[in-house]
Amino acid sequence: MKKVSPFALGATLYMPATRDDLLGVVFAEKLEGLRSVVVCLEDAVSECDIDCALHNLNLLLLAIDVRGGRPESAPLVFVRPRNADMAAMLAQWPLMKHVDGFVMPKLTLKNLGAWDDAVRGTELFLMPTLETREVFDPSAMVELRDAMLETAKERIIALRIGGNDLMGCLGLRRNPRTTLYQTPMGYVIPLLAGVMGSAGFALTAPVFEQLQTPDLLVEELALDMAHGLVGKTAIHPTQVAIIHRALQVGVDDLNSARAILSDSAPAVFQFNGAMCEPATHLKWATNMIERATWYGVRQDKGMNSANGPFTLIEASA
Repeated sequence: MKKVSPFALGATLYMPATRDDLLGVVFAEKLEGLRSVVVCLEDAVSECDIDCALHNLNLLLLAIDVRGGRPESAPLVFVRPRNADMAAMLAQWPLMKHVDGFVMPKLTLKNLGAWDDAVRGTELFLMPTLETREVFDPSAMVELRDAMLETAKERIIALRIGGNDLMGCLGLRRNPRTTLYQTPMGYVIPLLAGVMGSAGFALTAPVFEQLQTPDLLVEELALDMAHGLVGKTAIHPTQVAIIHRALQVGVDDLNSARAILSDSAPAVFQFNGAMCEPATHLKWATNMIERATWYGVRQDKGMNSANGPFTLIEASA
């Protein structure tokens, strides 16, 4: 299978499969700068509209085929089936070759095998969504992680954290004046970042559903980045540029990453006022370089020491 970087996802815009403007979005004619889109057949579509949504998805795939496929510059396209049975049916459509993969809603250890069976023999990638009550149980997440490593690791681009569904498990809804990190998600997101991230799985951040407070979105994105999340679900086009701005790498971080990855880097050194240790910071530095490749660099407000020399420090520091 081809490789897809999780950093390629950026702001992932969810759109109901019933919309009549999907083709323009898929071909980057309607929303400039969009990196990934999910055509949703699950929560965004009522039970009574499923047949209409499936028909509309088929029309979309036919239109893509008529155009000779999606251009390289177009966003990644995923379909979100209602369940593994629907995914197995869709995977048999010949024109699903124009889709990058499936978003798997409500993944648990019990249904992982059915999802794996649904895509076997295809080139479809998977993005599991962690949004059930089992997510609150660390041991359940360890079991799920180990099972994914055995069955689907090569297909999984990233794991999606379903914040609204997880809050719903607790009978809660986001306070419009606070970030998710000031809710029980402040426990769940670090848990998943540790359990799943330590095994090499990338994670994307939950949706920010308050459209009238972009400053709060910026605040939440800073926390998303601090937890190592690689993208964020978007529900409105106005959120896309804000999310991509947050994914840009500060020039100080970029210069530190380059210094850490340098062939001439000492085992331990000071750079930009901080201790750098290539053996420890290698993965962070690699991620910073890749993020900068996808989203560019922003000028930090702090000191820029791009041309400063390495300063050796004691290893015991």
